[in-house]
Amino acid sequence: MPRDTPAPTEVNPLRRLTLEQLRRRTSMKWRTYPQDVLPLWVAEMDVPLAEPVAQAIRDAVALGDTGYPAGTAYADALADFASTRWSWDGLAVERTAIVPDVMLGIVEMLKLVSGPGDPVVVNSPVYPPFYQFVGNMGRQVVEAELGADGRIDFEVLEDVFGRVRKGAVRPAYLLCSPHNPTGAVHSADELADVAALARTYGVRVVADEIHAPLMAAGATFVPYLSVPGAGSGLSLMSASKAWNLAGLKAAVAVAGPDAADDLARLPEEVGHGPSHVGVIAHTAALRDGGAWLDALLTGLDDNRRLLAQLLAEALPAVRYEPAQATYLAWLDCRALDLRGDPADVFLERGRVALNSGVPFGTGGAGFVRLNLATSPELITEAVRRMAAALD
Repeated sequence: MPRDTPAPTEVNPLRRLTLEQLRRRTSMKWRTYPQDVLPLWVAEMDVPLAEPVAQAIRDAVALGDTGYPAGTAYADALADFASTRWSWDGLAVERTAIVPDVMLGIVEMLKLVSGPGDPVVVNSPVYPPFYQFVGNMGRQVVEAELGADGRIDFEVLEDVFGRVRKGAVRPAYLLCSPHNPTGAVHSADELADVAALARTYGVRVVADEIHAPLMAAGATFVPYLSVPGAGSGLSLMSASKAWNLAGLKAAVAVAGPDAADDLARLPEEVGHGPSHVGVIAHTAALRDGGAWLDALLTGLDDNRRLLAQLLAEALPAVRYEPAQATYLAWLDCRALDLRGDPADVFLERGRVALNSGVPFGTGGAGFVRLNLATSPELITEAVRRMAAALD
């Protein structure tokens, strides 16, 4: 069902922390650049923890409950969340496994369905770690570039599937859903077409669905494993992006009914990688963090509108289409006709840190990715600096 916009019962978490408070953080977002730089790059949100999550962590620490993870509480909470939020009752807890995080889970799933040297198809431009992790595990990354609209181009995808199947023992397709960086939400029909093509060409699908809870108003997330023909797929899900829990490692691998035997071959030691406190935190987020999430989503909707307005006024040559999901904005800066990477220009001249589009692969040059998960005041100041950098 599409996400509607009920009045949030909590204060917008994006308005809770001051710049001074944020600069006390020691995580990557706030310590990579000097203090005069506004960091709107890596996928960390400028929010306090949802109180149910913070309380669950406090309770665990008070008990000394900091051992090894066990049980299915996380998967149970995810199944309930999927039923409530996405009207999907097909997440079978018996076909799940806890993994350290989504990217390491992707690596483990690809090990199950492909072999060294086999091709892994990605839709570029796409999340840079896809290239890094897949390449480091001895697979060949093959790009199927997105269409001009930032969505899957099915003619291109079928052509690539046909090519990788020739001579490959076990090709795979790493699907980003919702897509990072464009924020496109794949429709049920699009995902069913993916499943049909994968079946026709013998390509196994592994879906990264980490941004699934982060829907814009009016958008509908469709789990890949919920569409016809996707039974041999594998999915990775996590509460980390939606509740800002990247430092508390834990994710869930979910197998379709025809991939249960594959998931059963996952080495036992993989399940020792997640943080037990992370599992507790993620479970609390999914179970009790709904009101906080709704307030966040409303704040992100406001920030998308604000960014569109600011860019239209101060940087009209920068093309921006508000995304259907994620808290990321994919900005087309090619019409600025800058010498060099626009991310470098905005950093050096404007003191705003954004992600360069180049590491996202083919189609990324000339773009930057901006993290919207901050206060309206910081977004406003960032656009002011970006415009001043071009004077």
